[in-house]
Amino acid sequence: MIRPRGDPPSADRWIDTVAAILLAMAAVATAWSSYQASRWTGEQAEAFSAANAARVESTRASDLANAQAEIDVATFSQWVDAHLHDDQEVADFYEQPFRDEFQPAFHAWLGTDPFDDPSAPPSPFAMPEYRLAASEHARRLESTANASAEQARQNVQRATNYVLGVVLFAIALFFAGISTKLPRTRLRAVILGVGCVVFIVTAIWIATFPISLSI
Repeated sequence: MIRPRGDPPSADRWIDTVAAILLAMAAVATAWSSYQASRWTGEQAEAFSAANAARVESTRASDLANAQAEIDVATFSQWVDAHLHDDQEVADFYEQPFRDEFQPAFHAWLGTDPFDDPSAPPSPFAMPEYRLAASEHARRLESTANASAEQARQNVQRATNYVLGVVLFAIALFFAGISTKLPRTRLRAVILGVGCVVFIVTAIWIATFPISLSI
């Protein structure tokens, strides 16, 4: 920029001072936002990994619950067949290996007099006492997986917001830098003012974001 010899006008000195301060603050803010964007990208990767691990374990638990239910259905069917044929010895043979989780539902079902009362539940599997720990464990793991996936999506949005913050701070840097190169004081002041507004608004917005730190 071409200026007359001697000390610069006071307005130009003021603009230069503000521009220097804005350049320094915007540079620090850009570095901070870049760091936070990187941190939240890592956080979302960890959350997605946790969600995937929980879903794998949920699938295993669900498969176990299905296998246990098949065993319960098979042994119960054999028991019913023996009972209907009045073969108590065979019925006792199939009742003996009933699984511990099936026993409460089976005895509760017998208490409803199912063979004589048409309003009784059709089988022990319709009883509220029939609960599979593996199935409940699978549901808990699925809930955990959903929560982790939602957390990952939030972390993705946070990383994206910080990246946008980097872009906006870079714009503020651009305006601060170009304001020192223009020949006209009024134009310099306008450009610097735009840069200050962009910086302040972005800084206020960034201040509302959560912070991720690692030492």
